Formats: sequence, structure tokens, C-alpha cells
Amino acid sequence: MAGKAFALDRFVWDSHHTVVGEVKKHVISDNETLLDIARWYDLGYNQIILANPEYDPWIPPAGKEVVIPSQYVLPSVKTGLVVNLAEMRLYFFTKEGDKNVVYTAPIGIGTDGKLTELGIYTIVRKRKNPPWHVPESIRKEEPDLPKVVPPGPENPLGTRAFYLSRGSYMIHGTNKPWGIGRRVSHGCMRLYPEDIEALYPLVPVGTPVTVIYEPYKLGLKGNKVYLQVFPDFENKITSSFAEIIRLSNFLKKEQSGKIILYWMEIRKFLEEKDGIPHIVGEIKGIPPN
Repeated sequence: MAGKAFALDRFVWDSHHTVVGEVKKHVISDNETLLDIARWYDLGYNQIILANPEYDPWIPPAGKEVVIPSQYVLPSVKTGLVVNLAEMRLYFFTKEGDKNVVYTAPIGIGTDGKLTELGIYTIVRKRKNPPWHVPESIRKEEPDLPKVVPPGPENPLGTRAFYLSRGSYMIHGTNKPWGIGRRVSHGCMRLYPEDIEALYPLVPVGTPVTVIYEPYKLGLKGNKVYLQVFPDFENKITSSFAEIIRLSNFLKKEQSGKIILYWMEIRKFLEEKDGIPHIVGEIKGIPPN
């Protein structure tokens, strides 16, 4: 893979097309890891592993194909910045002329007990080459850390940071890109260096940031209903089928046709949890494209 990794997928969407992107294939080269491939296609570690569970992430077999799960069902919230912790992915919804546009990138999130609190925040400031003022809670865990880490290769904030309106939460870059798509932080959300640099000029101060937890997502591509499932690592869903019914009822409110769901397919994909959107139904009464 010569050249530079992709940064920030961009898609145009509307109410009948809330499934964006496409699933691709990639032939593994000598000495490539799944982590290399994930970064090249702007995927997180979680995505590439869920879609290709048969391969060792560090020594996958050269010459074999891997699935590139670069298709996404958009989250239920579609304004400003949206962080879906269950998916470990960020979305930025904006307008470009008369088009609804979304940018998306994978993120690293908080470890057990240190997830970002769900809710609505605001970006109150942003900064290039930010120093890291180490929180006291982290210094208690790692007493050798200084009070302030200056900009540079040892700074875990990377080269760009958005500061949120509550707590000490930030959306920032990283000096450890292999942590993207993993639970590695103390609550902040980190992006690949190339993603934060591309996102930084697009997002103004004052942008709302909605942090959600949606392991299951239903969306439309024409008249087809798609389901995308990620592991519910917080064990928040008590009944998978009740959650699908809730999501389909939400979808019905936005559409005029009758929704028909394929429950055998739904059962299969709920078990697989591969992070890939799959067709699980259709809507009668709207065009196929």
C-alpha cells in the first residue's frame, strides 16, 4: 500500500439513503498486518477484526482476501458531531449547498469504567499542537508523569484537539495510532492523526457533540432495510428483538411505506455481530433506489 492512508470518508445522504459507503475487498500483501490495512481504509481495529475473525491480526496470510467493512448505517442522531461509543466511530453532519453531507472516522474510546458520559456537549475551543495538562486522576495512576506534557511526539493528544463543554473530555489526535478502534483512553476520544487534521478545519467552535451508545442500527438504502450490529460490550440491551422492534418503529415514523422485516436474517446477524450492514427487510411503497 503505497502513498498516504485515506482520511475522513465523506458521503451524501437523505432520509431514503441512511446507509452509506460500500463493503470492499483487499488482497493481503507480504508483511501487511490487519492494523495496516485498517488504517489505510480509515477503519478501527474493532471493525477489521469483527469482519475478518478468521485471521490473526498481526500475521494474516499473504494473498488472501480480507473484507473491508467501509459501509455504515448512520446513527439515529444526525446533527453536528455524533460519537457512537458502541461502534467506536465519529460522524460529522453538515450541509454543503443543498446537500446533506456526513464525514466519518474511527475512534479510540475509554476503557472499562472510563467511557465518555452519554449526552450532549459543545465544542468550546480547539487548538493545534495542544499541551497535555495531565489530570490529577491520571497522575495518581502514573505518578511519573509530569503536570504538563508539551507538544511533540510524546504527547498523547497528537497535533489537534477539540475541547468539550463538560468535564475534561476532548476529541483529539494520538501518538499511538494502533489504539484506534480499541478501548484505551481515560474517557477522551482519539482519532488517527490524518483524520483529526482533516476534521479540524471543518468543525467550528460551538458545534454540538452528541455521545451515544448504539450497538444496533437500522437504516435504508432505497427501499431496502439494513441492520448493522456491533458487540454490546456495556450489556445495555436486555432484549435484542425488542431493540430491533424499537428501531423499526423509529424508522416507520420517518417513512410512509410498510416495513417488512426478515426475522431469520435478523437472528443470524444478531449472532454474528460482524459490524457490516446487511439487508434484513424492505419498505413497500417507496422506490428501490
